[in-house]
Amino acid sequence: MNFWERITGSDMNKEMKAFELRAQKLPADYQAAWEQINTNLWPHSDFTGRNLMPILDGVLGLLEETAADGQSVQEVLGDDIKGFCSALAGEEGAKSYRDKWREQLNHNIAKKLGK
Repeated sequence: MNFWERITGSDMNKEMKAFELRAQKLPADYQAAWEQINTNLWPHSDFTGRNLMPILDGVLGLLEETAADGQSVQEVLGDDIKGFCSALAGEEGAKSYRDKWREQLNHNIAKKLGK
């Protein structure tokens, strides 16, 4: 990836289009789950969203494999997709911009208080 792609985010646009093409090949219930996962993971992104690209790739790979095995979405993800996404983002260490700002604020306050 060159500097221009990184600044403009065109590399991420290419990746997201590739993810969408892969998701379109899934069965309808898997496509609906992908849309929910995509919606529920983005609040865990950093400012650019680059931290979610490996997570989204892994989840889409999981959906592709389980669809090929003939498993249902509920067997794979369960009923709580939002909880699945929160656990996934937490395990991968994907912190949102709010988490980073909270840590920075706590650090600055502790520094001012002399701790």
